Amino acid sequence: MTALLAAVLLCAGVGLAADDLGVLQQRFDAEHDGVRKAKMLQRLGNAQFEQEREAAKANDYLAVGLVMEKYRDNVRAAVEALKKQHPDAEKHSSGYRQLEIHVATGIREVQDVILAMPEQYRPPMELVRNDLRAMDVELLKLLFPRRPGEQPSAPTGASPGAKPPQATEKQP
Repeated sequence: MTALLAAVLLCAGVGLAADDLGVLQQRFDAEHDGVRKAKMLQRLGNAQFEQEREAAKANDYLAVGLVMEKYRDNVRAAVEALKKQHPDAEKHSSGYRQLEIHVATGIREVQDVILAMPEQYRPPMELVRNDLRAMDVELLKLLFPRRPGEQPSAPTGASPGAKPPQATEKQP
């Protein structure tokens, strides 16, 4: 009797994983708060990575591509929601930090699958990787707008309308 109950629960758990991804996606799509959306992406993205790995094991690289393209689209939606509601990531970094960490994980996930897949399936995945990298760079720039070693856009103490000093030629 106990073995039968365990088998039923195991089968229900396998079916639940697929349903769970659909439920997570619906919740993500319905969420309007940027911070909550970014935090939800962690769980949704992990579920998408699991689905991508299962498809890769089955050599279904079209499904792998579709899953990772959806992940990229979800990342883009989360970035846009954060920028719209909390444009100053340096002061209000909640959501931005979690999203940047997860995007870095997503880039590694895409890179791993690119290495394992046949050549003809790689170009779309390389586009996904490039898009994720661009969003990761954008997130880092939003989180850390002042980076050491970079020249400020306007010299300190200069008025906004002032022209930069002209170089003078030396007369012989």
